[in-house]
Amino acid sequence: MTPPRGTVDRLLAGTPGPRPRADARRNLERLVEAARTAVAEVGVGVSAHEIARRAGVGIGTFYRRIPSLEALLEVVLEDLFDQISDAAGQALEDPDPWHGLCAFATVYVRLRAESCGISEALGDASGNALAQRIEDLREGMRALVERAQAAGAVRTDLAWQDVPFLFAAAATTRRTLGLDANDQQWERNLRVILDGLRPVQPA
Repeated sequence: MTPPRGTVDRLLAGTPGPRPRADARRNLERLVEAARTAVAEVGVGVSAHEIARRAGVGIGTFYRRIPSLEALLEVVLEDLFDQISDAAGQALEDPDPWHGLCAFATVYVRLRAESCGISEALGDASGNALAQRIEDLREGMRALVERAQAAGAVRTDLAWQDVPFLFAAAATTRRTLGLDANDQQWERNLRVILDGLRPVQPA
């Protein structure tokens, strides 16, 4: 999971002093990449020691290169939210409202299914540093749903607020009733949910 361009620079922006040498910057890039993987697999409760271990550096290097664990987790989650917001913006530009909503839903549910951190941040956004991004995402999702409803592509008996909960339900847990979900389970769940959003055709 390679850090997006600019992630390291955003992290360094809050750190006084000269820019790091090339080798030090590579260590920082490894820490950011390790943090993205750890947040996806473990969630936002991941420790600095775990991130340093995944990056192959010592904890001393972590704290020399990173302003704080909180700052690192914040930029990692911001990057993930930016991916979702970009998908919402592209979906709103799609001339086909239903196709746009489906394309957005696929990105949104995939990232929820792949990242514990995204699920945690979306589930408990109150008062955190991501609040504005989450508010923007809510507005984007509302616009996508209402645009599809106006085009007759989505049932009008649904409130747009129903849709985030339905999409969240597609990102299933790994086990239920002794059954193991494979990596494509969320895609099957999403297809069923999207089918359920469509208006009922007269018999």
